[in-house]
Formats: sequence, structure tokens, C-alpha cells
Amino acid sequence: MAAGSSGCGGNLRWKSEADSGFLGLRPTSVDPALRRRRRGPRNRKRGWRRLAQEPLGLEVDQFLEDVRLQERTSGGLVAEAPDEKLFFVDTGSKDRELSKKRTKSQKRSLLLKKPLRVDLVLENTSKIPAPKDILAHQVPNAKKLKRKEKLWEKLARQGELPREVRRAQARLLHPPVAKAKPGPQDTVERPFYDLWAKDNPLEQPLAGQDMFFLEQTKKKGVRRPPRLLTKPSQVPAVEVTPAGASYNPTFADHQTLLWEAHEVELQRQKEAEKLERQLALPSGEQTATQESMFEELCQGLLEESDGEGEREPGVGQDVGQDVGPEAAREQAREDQAGGASAAPARLAAVEKKTEQQRRREKAARMLEVQRAAVRAARLQHQELFRLRGIKAQVAQRLAELARRRARRQARRLAEADRPRRLGRLKYQAPDIDVQLSSELSDSLRTLKPEGNILCDRFKSFQRRNMIEPRERAKFKRKYKVKLVEKRAFREIQL
Repeated sequence: MAAGSSGCGGNLRWKSEADSGFLGLRPTSVDPALRRRRRGPRNRKRGWRRLAQEPLGLEVDQFLEDVRLQERTSGGLVAEAPDEKLFFVDTGSKDRELSKKRTKSQKRSLLLKKPLRVDLVLENTSKIPAPKDILAHQVPNAKKLKRKEKLWEKLARQGELPREVRRAQARLLHPPVAKAKPGPQDTVERPFYDLWAKDNPLEQPLAGQDMFFLEQTKKKGVRRPPRLLTKPSQVPAVEVTPAGASYNPTFADHQTLLWEAHEVELQRQKEAEKLERQLALPSGEQTATQESMFEELCQGLLEESDGEGEREPGVGQDVGQDVGPEAAREQAREDQAGGASAAPARLAAVEKKTEQQRRREKAARMLEVQRAAVRAARLQHQELFRLRGIKAQVAQRLAELARRRARRQARRLAEADRPRRLGRLKYQAPDIDVQLSSELSDSLRTLKPEGNILCDRFKSFQRRNMIEPRERAKFKRKYKVKLVEKRAFREIQL
């Protein structure tokens, strides 16, 4: 196997020596010129590759590459270039003497004329001209333009000129008068007017026309509703920072700001403790046991089972007396007899009234009406003496209504400065930017910055009801992360 492999390597080495074009040192080497040329199809890519690897193909490639290099560097073949392009005449030291005698101003002007190095690097050093862009020399609609030129030449012979030429001649005969630029005094004298008023001079050409026509043709703009002119909140856009937040505050201002921050932190701590108390587990005494749970499940069941055998006593029956079937029948007969005796009584009550009874009832009704009228007249006469008390009651009622109205107005004004509930989240006031007494700096260089201007503007928009309170979007992974320990790492750990 080894011998075969060595032989194969020798054959490959001999083949490379034979293809190199030189006479080998082995006794079996053959002159490349006498070696028989391999034949094969040349119309395939395999034949092209073999032809390019042969000495003739390599010489052709080298020759073409040399020609392309000469064309790039000198613009053509060096053998065909004239002598004036290849050589120059040395005139001696006259030019060098002239260069020495130049003044500083002349040298500076020459340096200014000399191109910069960056421009020379970006310059195209190839002597081969760029290929001609045929599309750049093509004119769109060339035939149409030629026909139009011929037509106007024919019309010019007849004495008719194009419209552009006639307009140019008219401008030459009657040049336009230059408009005078308005000065500052003209701007002051210009009358002012309300852009939204009815007598607006811009809307005078539209006066007297149909409103529907103006709206459909978009010649009349839509008037802004008054609600767009009201601010969503009366809070100023930029609030003044408290004096205690200055870089060099007074002791009183700094302590006041510290007290405000302390109150905010104390309220936050109270809310957290309240939440902990609500969510805390019950103590040992209140912990549910098996007995208490069983009692809760059996509540209301034992009492109902004890009272099942008891019956409610009937009418005319004692509580401890049993009611038999015979007694029940006697009770039913008595009820039927009582019902039969009550029926004739009801029929007797519905009998027709006499004429005398009707007159008496009518007289009684009229007398009742007269008494009611007299009573109302007497009460109305007595109301005259109660005018002072009525006025006092009315004044008291009006004062109460005014007090309620003022309270509602004050509540509305107080709520106008507060942020409204615009979304599912509530507005959370930002933390107060304050430094402790130990953190105060006596120099602007060592001053510690507090707050963030972007967060401040964002919170200002939320407080002024311009945007709803938001929270940062939470990233939710769609797939479960799989952790794999690599084998190489596991081997190191072992």
C-alpha cells in the first residue's frame, strides 16, 4: 500500500515537471517540444481550462495583461509612443537657478496652485478614457422636436413667431415695472385685523356667495371650535423648582424641602405597612382548625332537624293539643257555616240608597268643601303676618345654595390642577429632587446633578393631561430558554 502511494506521488511529481516546460534531470525525461500534444474537445469548459494552463495560453495571458497595463499607465503601447512622449530635454541648471531666485510670495502662489494630496489620491490615474454613454447623447422625443422645429421654421418664413418669442418681444417693448419693497414705516402703517373676524379682508372676495359652495370648493376654511382654545390643565408648562433645590440654598429653604420629601416618604411607608397588614396571615388564635371548620359546615342544619316534628297551632287550638281527623272535619263545617252567613250580609250592604240618604250625603259633601275653603282663606290671611319669617327662610335657603355653589366651584378649581384619570393607570408624582445636608457641595465643580430633564418633561405632559400615564413595556419571550452545557466545559469541570 505504501509502495503504491509512493508511486502515485512520483507520477504526479513527474507530470508537474513535464508540464512546467523545462527539461527534467531524470534519464526518462523528454523534451517538452518533442512531447506529443494532448488532444481533446475545445468547445467545452474543460478544454478551455486545459488550454489556459498550457504554456501558449499562459504566454497569451501574460501578453494581454502587459498590454492592458501599458494602456492604463501610458494610454497606449510604449512601442508605438513617439519619442517626445517618452523622453524630455534637460536644459541644464537654468531652471534650478530660476527656482532659487523665486520670492516667498511666488512660492506661496505656486503652492496654492499645486493640487492637494487628497485630490491626487482620488484622481483617476487610468489613461483609458471612460466608455461613451450612448444614453447621455440621446434626446427624448427627438423626432417630434425636429418636426416642431421644421414647422416653426416654415411659419417664421411666413412671418409667424412662436408664443414664447412673442412674449419675450412684448417684455422687451413693455418691461415690467419693479415693485417697490415695503420699508419699515410701511409695515407700521399697515392696518391690523382679526384673522377670525367676519370683516376679515381676506374673506371679502368670498362675501355674498353660497356657504355650501365655498365649503365644497375648499375656499372657506373650517372655523376652529372654542374647545380647542382651552387648555387641558391650568398647570404651567414649566414649574419653578423650590428654593431648597438650589445649588446654594438657605438653611430654612433646604429644611422645608427636606420636610416635604420626608412627608412623602412617610406616607409611602404607611401605605406599604397597610398593605402588609391586609395581606398578613392570621395569628395562632384565629387559625382555622378541624372543629371550627366542621361547625361552620354544620351551621343551620341541627336547628332545622330539631323542629321538624313541631306543628304550628291552628285557630282556636292550644299549642300542646293534638288535632285529630274528627276535629278537623268539625272545624271545616263551622268555616262553611260562617261563610254562608257572611254572604247575605254583603248582599244587604249593596242595597239601593233612598232619595233622602242621597240628599244628606250631598249636603255633607258641600259642607265639607265650604269648611275647607274657609280654612284655606284663614290660613292665607294668617300667612300675611308670617312674611318676615318667610323672607328669613328664603334668605337662608339662598345663602345655603350660594355656599354649596361656592364649594362646588372651589372643588372644580382644585380638581382642575390635578391630573385626570385618562387610562387604566393612575398618575404617580415623581420623587422630589433633594440632597441631604451632608451631600451639599460648596463648589459648582463638585456639585452632584439631580433629576433628569427628559423624565421631568414626560411627567409634565402627564400632569397637564396631554398624555395618559404609561409604564414601560414588558418583554415577554415567546419560547422557553433551553440551557445546554457544552461537552468541552463539562470535561473541564470533571
